Amino acid sequence: MGLMGLMGLTQTGCSDFLEIKPQTEIILEDFWNEKADVENVVTGCYSALLESDVRNRMMVWGEVRSENVMSGQNINNNVDLYNVLKENITAMNSFTKWDAFYDVINRCNTVIKYAPGVAEIDPGYTEGDLKANIAEVSALRDLCYFYLIRTFRDVPYSTEAFTDDDQVMDLPATPFATVLEYLIADLEKVKNDAVTRYPETKPRYQTGRITKDVIHAMLCEMYLWKKDYDNCIRYADLVIASKKEVDEENRKKNNRQTGSASSQAQLQARLNGYPLVNDRLSGNQFGDYYEEIFVDGASKETIFELMYEDRPESSGRVNNSAISSYYGNSTNKKGLLAPSTYITEDIAATSGRNVFEDTNKKIDSRLYVNCSSDDGVITKYAVDVVSINASSTDPKTSYGWFSEKNNGSKWIIYRLPDIMLLKAEALCQQMVEGNDSIALATNKPKLDAAFQLVNAINKRAICKATLADADTLKPANYTTKHLMEELVIRERQRELMFEGKRWYDLVRYAMRENSTSRIMSAASKRDDVNKQFVQSFFKKMDAIFWPYNNEEMKVNQNLIPNPAFSSGESTSMEKTTKQ
Repeated sequence: MGLMGLMGLTQTGCSDFLEIKPQTEIILEDFWNEKADVENVVTGCYSALLESDVRNRMMVWGEVRSENVMSGQNINNNVDLYNVLKENITAMNSFTKWDAFYDVINRCNTVIKYAPGVAEIDPGYTEGDLKANIAEVSALRDLCYFYLIRTFRDVPYSTEAFTDDDQVMDLPATPFATVLEYLIADLEKVKNDAVTRYPETKPRYQTGRITKDVIHAMLCEMYLWKKDYDNCIRYADLVIASKKEVDEENRKKNNRQTGSASSQAQLQARLNGYPLVNDRLSGNQFGDYYEEIFVDGASKETIFELMYEDRPESSGRVNNSAISSYYGNSTNKKGLLAPSTYITEDIAATSGRNVFEDTNKKIDSRLYVNCSSDDGVITKYAVDVVSINASSTDPKTSYGWFSEKNNGSKWIIYRLPDIMLLKAEALCQQMVEGNDSIALATNKPKLDAAFQLVNAINKRAICKATLADADTLKPANYTTKHLMEELVIRERQRELMFEGKRWYDLVRYAMRENSTSRIMSAASKRDDVNKQFVQSFFKKMDAIFWPYNNEEMKVNQNLIPNPAFSSGESTSMEKTTKQ
């Protein structure tokens, strides 16, 4: 139970950020005495995000109701997940529990409450340290709330640390728009106090902990949800500029001139100058970029990721068990979830593809990085090696799979293509409707800018070594707001597939358009749902969000159930609503 679970303040007691050890309860009056105490609890905030209760929900909430997935192997062993796939969600479904997120929120609130007292008594804990820690945990708290409002819409919101049994925790739900305003204001307040870069001796901190880039990425997305497109673009540009600056510094520092000057120029042209992880520039073997981003971690395009340890089984550390269970592993390559036939049909198709561009034919590496149509399995995050042989027009792919208890893949919250496409979406929303000369002239600069962003990401994915062969998208085919908007939507779906983004994108589109038509269409594309039911069910905007869990509503009389969902109990539950 969420607000009941706010009491679960714990620590890891570890000396290094990535050393996740068993947690023990903190006795508050004996603990907050020195800098190391604060650092331990901050580390505990991150370790809580790694736990399966959080990670499972990031995946299920953000992906499973979309058209990307369908039932996999042994799905009947997980009735709650099966019911989510069927859109048979009730308030008794375990995936409606939110306590793991509120646990992280309370850890963060506790740091904000007690850390200033440590600064007063420990001279080694400076004002700069304090501000950086508060910025860090404020962003983690805001990230959790952002997940909650995108999932449930209105949620109980508090910045108070719950550390006493006498504190009242039955808070009413705060409206979505109000919470979003709170989150934006909070991030705007602390953004300049966050760490810009961590020491080079700790490269994994740079993507595994909160930085200014992470806060800017969060603001970019939150402003897009708010429909403040100027600020969305402004923060996207800050992230992009920062990534370019670091990439250029590293190139100069390491004198990293891989190949001739002409090949470097070709690389810059291929990526439109963006610091994306690129595949090889010669030969017919592709897929290397996948390992650098999703397996090795701390890639140059990654902004924030949950850092699971490499080969965790051998070290006894936490593994990415959600992936092994839901997506697959070396023993059971098909997990509880599988790629929908709507997605896998694109691999065999010769025209009329659903998500991937017909102009890319079969040479878009994401057709193979995301999933394998041969086995009907999700491969992204579940494999540690992807090798694509594109020597023929029908590429052949081989994979190396993580074993069941040894998945060390990094769960990415933000990476550069995500931010680039959020900017492209905002640019589309700034365009005007129409095909007349005034509309075309007004839209032209924004069309060009949006196309450049999409095109860079698309070219990186094409299994061709030469720039001319990889440049498959043509700007002449996307000359209106509608055409460019649909291109951006498809590019987000294929680039970020199975990363816990698709359902939230669909919810954002529905809220912006005040229409559930996209969601009705998406839900109807899965083979394992009752299409007539979902067409009727998703006519209601309430249905795109999730119900509050029954147990939470029993202890919190202020929560009003989502009218689109049943309680799941045989008798209706009496509700008392405080006005």
